[in-house]
Amino acid sequence: MHTDAASGSLVRAGYLFHYIFCTLPWVNRLLSGWREEAGCCGENELRRQALASIAGKDFHCQGGAFFAVANPTAETNLVPLIVAYQTLCDYLDNLCDRGSCLDGAAFRQLHLSLLDALNPNTTRRDYYRFYPYRDDGGYVDKLVGECRRHLSQLPSYHLVQRDIIDLANLYIDLQVKKHIDWEAREKTLIDWARGSLSWNAGLEWNEFAAAAGSTLALFALLELASHPDARPAQAAAVLDAYFPWICGLHILLDYCIDQQEDREGGDLNFTFYYPNRDYMIERLRTFIQQAHQRAAALPRPGFAKTVVEGLLAMYFTDKKVAQQGLNEMAAELLSESGRGAHYTYNICRWVRKVI
Repeated sequence: MHTDAASGSLVRAGYLFHYIFCTLPWVNRLLSGWREEAGCCGENELRRQALASIAGKDFHCQGGAFFAVANPTAETNLVPLIVAYQTLCDYLDNLCDRGSCLDGAAFRQLHLSLLDALNPNTTRRDYYRFYPYRDDGGYVDKLVGECRRHLSQLPSYHLVQRDIIDLANLYIDLQVKKHIDWEAREKTLIDWARGSLSWNAGLEWNEFAAAAGSTLALFALLELASHPDARPAQAAAVLDAYFPWICGLHILLDYCIDQQEDREGGDLNFTFYYPNRDYMIERLRTFIQQAHQRAAALPRPGFAKTVVEGLLAMYFTDKKVAQQGLNEMAAELLSESGRGAHYTYNICRWVRKVI
C-alpha cells in the first residue's frame, strides 16, 4: 500500500510539473493570440467585453487546459481546442452578464455558437441576430472554426459527441435562465433545475444548476476522445464521475469564495440557498466524497484525483478565502480530500507567488 501511495504521488507530481512548466505558458501564448483577435472587434462594446473576458477569466482556460496533460500525445489538439472553447464561453458570459441586454432569445441565439463549435458538420448561424451589437470582426466565427478544426483530429469524438452536446445544452439553458430579468430569473432557474432532479437523486436544485455551469465534464470527454481505443463504458464512467459531482464541486467552490462580492453586488450565488455555513460544508464534503469514489472507476484514476485536489487547491489558495474568514472551512475540506490535497494546495500556493 505504501509503495502504491508513493507511486500515485509521483504520477500526480508528474502531471503538475508538466502542467506548470509546459501547459500554462502555452495557454498564455494562445490567449495572447485571442487577445489580438478580440481587439479587432468592430463594435466598441463587443471589443470591450471580449478583452475583459480574457483579462478577467484567463484562469478558466488555464484550469481547463489541465485535461490535456492526461494525454501528452494529443496536446497539440486538446490545448488549443480547450482554450478556444472556454474563451468562447467566457466571452458569451460577459455579453449576457455585463451588457444591458436582458433578452433570453438573444442569449440563446448567441450560445448557438457553442453547439456549432461542437458540431463540425453543421451550418453556422447568425449568432448576433437578436443582440443589440453585431460587428465582432469575425471573432466568434474564428473561435468556432478553431474548435471544429481540432475536434476533427480527435479519433473517438463520435463516441462522446452526444454526451458533449447534452452537456453543452445544459450549460446553455443555465446561462440563458441565469441572465434574464431578475424578477423572472430565480423562479425560472428553480423550476428548470427541479425538473431535472428525477435522474439526479440526492441533489438539491442549486447543486444541479451549479454542475450545469461547469465545462469540466465536457473537457474530460474531449480528453477521452483523443484516445483511438476509447470505449463507451469509459465515456459512461467519465460522465458519472464528473456530472454532477466534480462539476458541482467546481462551481460551488467558485461561488463559495465569491460570497462577499456577490452579496455586495446583489448577484445570484448558488451557495446562498444553503440554510447555513455548516450545511454548506456538509454538502461540499458529500461532493468531495462522491467525486473521489467515482473517480476511482475511471481509466486514469490518478488524473481524476488530481483534478479534484486541484480544484480545492486552486480555490482555497485564493486571497478571498482569508478575507472572508473561510480558512477553517478550507482546512476541513482539504482534510476530507486527503493528504494529496494538502500537497497540491502547497504547490498551488507556490505557483500563485511565482506565475
